[in-house]
Order: sequence, then structure tokens, then C-alpha cells
Amino acid sequence: AEGLKNMSIRGLKKKQPKTFKVRIITVDAEMEFSCEMKWKGKDLFDLVCRALGLRETWFFGLQYTIKGMCTWLKMDKKVLDQEIPKEDPISFHFLAKFYPEKVEEELLQEITQHLFFLQVKKQILDEEIYCSPEATVLLASYAVQAKYGDYDPNFHEPGFLAHDELLPKRVLRQYQLTAEMWEEKITAWYAEHRGIARDEAEMNYLKIAQDLEMYGVNYFPIQNKNHTDLLLGVDAKGIHIYSINNRFSPNKSFEWSSIRNISCSEKELTIKPLDKKAEVFKFFSSQLKVNKLIFQLCIGNHDLFMRRRKVDSIEIQQMKAQAREEKARKKVNSSWMERKRSWS
Repeated sequence: AEGLKNMSIRGLKKKQPKTFKVRIITVDAEMEFSCEMKWKGKDLFDLVCRALGLRETWFFGLQYTIKGMCTWLKMDKKVLDQEIPKEDPISFHFLAKFYPEKVEEELLQEITQHLFFLQVKKQILDEEIYCSPEATVLLASYAVQAKYGDYDPNFHEPGFLAHDELLPKRVLRQYQLTAEMWEEKITAWYAEHRGIARDEAEMNYLKIAQDLEMYGVNYFPIQNKNHTDLLLGVDAKGIHIYSINNRFSPNKSFEWSSIRNISCSEKELTIKPLDKKAEVFKFFSSQLKVNKLIFQLCIGNHDLFMRRRKVDSIEIQQMKAQAREEKARKKVNSSWMERKRSWS
């Protein structure tokens, strides 16, 4: 009997899979998970998406930094077989990897909109996306509406925005205005947004942000065949080539619809246009890793570009219907609240 007992205990122990800890950092929260040793990137990614209640998974990825370079966890390879930081827990950032062409049509779930809003807002505040001073004030007013709801002069007294980071430092440095003056400017716009719900305010923010030249572009240093230093940008619309000190207007653009194929060898990437007479564009990057990352982003963006031009899948059709119902329900609720307000 003793032998049997030992066996069953040993059997139990054996069944417990070996795990390792992972910390996932989203734009506004941190979560910890236990992962099984044998898990692939996709197993971990799916677990995070389920925890967030996120169904529009195709925009996102798990990012980590190794040797000073940001890279994305591969979905089809075991987590532990990838060159990830040796730490406990291992940290990954859950971020949007691909951007929609039109936020309003493509971001269906409120959680997706919210994650995009927070990420883009951070990029604007951190000056990764350039934005004119006037536009930053308007954007700030939508961010304030999303956070505080309707403006109420009795409640939102001067100084109520003192602890909020609302404008890029560049804008604050450019004008000799006091914090009170900035607050006044933002509040003037904020007061106009009365009746706009949080999700609507966040969507309005994104609709303005998506027209900024640097929105959604991933930039990489490259060289052309004459060894001229250039920047390559990849986004939802295509591949763009910029001179090294201008991230606004590309010298050359390849729309996804005009590219026949992209190939990646050791350090060289080649873009072949559909038009056989057009010049084949070859460029180099100093690191194979950077090349692979560019290639990965090209493939992912191109896939989404093609997908948008096909008939919606059943899943997307269902999500669009759900989003419409949700919007209609909210409208009814908010007009009821308005009426209730006017009676009291």
C-alpha cells in the first residue's frame, strides 16, 4: 500500500506542468500570468487577449526589448526558444503592432478603441508623433472629456487639470504661457464637448490623430544602393522612403496595391512593383534583425490591407452588428439621462 501511495503522489507531481512567470504591461495596467514551458507565443498572446476581453486581436502583439532593440514575440515559435530577456518574471508590452486605415470603420470593440486611444495619446505626448500646437489643445480637450465627463464649472474649478499630462513638452516650451492659461485654452474646447460619452470622445481623438503624418508609421534607418542614409516607414497604406531628417513627407511611396512582392535576404530587402517597367527598389539595413522586423511588419500590414478589401468574415459581421447595437443602446441611455437632467 505504501508503494502505491508513493506512486500516486509521484504521479500527481509529474502531471503539474513546469511553468514560468510573465508580466504583461498594457498601456494602463500590469498583469501576471503563469506560462507552461511548452507554450508558443500564440498561447500566451491568446491568454492575454482573453483576460482583456479583446476580440480584435489582429492589431496587437507582444513587444519586448533585447540588446536595445524593440522586437515582437513570434506567434508560431515557443516563447522560451526566442531571444527574450533573461528575467523573472519576463516582461512583455501588449501594444498595437498594426494600425487601421480608418479608425471609425475598423475599431469595433470599446476595449480596442480605448487601447488605441491610450497608445496614440502617449505617442503624441512623448513626441513620437508630431502634432501642431492648435491640434494638441483640441486633442487634450477630448482626452479631458473622456476622463472627466461633461464640464461642470461648479465642480471643475480652476486648477482641476494641474496634475494631468495633457500637452507635449515641445508645445509647452514653445509658448510662454502659464499652466492656468493652458488650462483655460483646453477648457474652452472641453466645455464644447458636452454630452459626448467617453468612447465617443476617444474616437473623436483618434479621428483627428489618424490624419497626422507620423501616425501609425514605424521608421527604420536604411541605406540605398549608393549608401545614402535614408529612413524607411511602414504603415497601413504602404512603404515610404524619407530623407534622414524629414519624417513628414516621403520622397517615394509604394502603396500595398502597387507592390508585386517584397523579398528579404541577409541584409538586403527588395521591393518589386506590379508595374514591370518600374524600377525595383533595393535597400540595406545594417542588421539582419532590423531587416527581419521590417519584413514582418510589411507582411502583416499587407495581409490586413488585403483583408480589408475582402468580404467581412462571419466573425467581423457579428462584431459589427454587436457594435451597432451597443451604440444604439448607449444613445437611448444618454438621451434618457439628458431628459432626467432637464426635469430635475
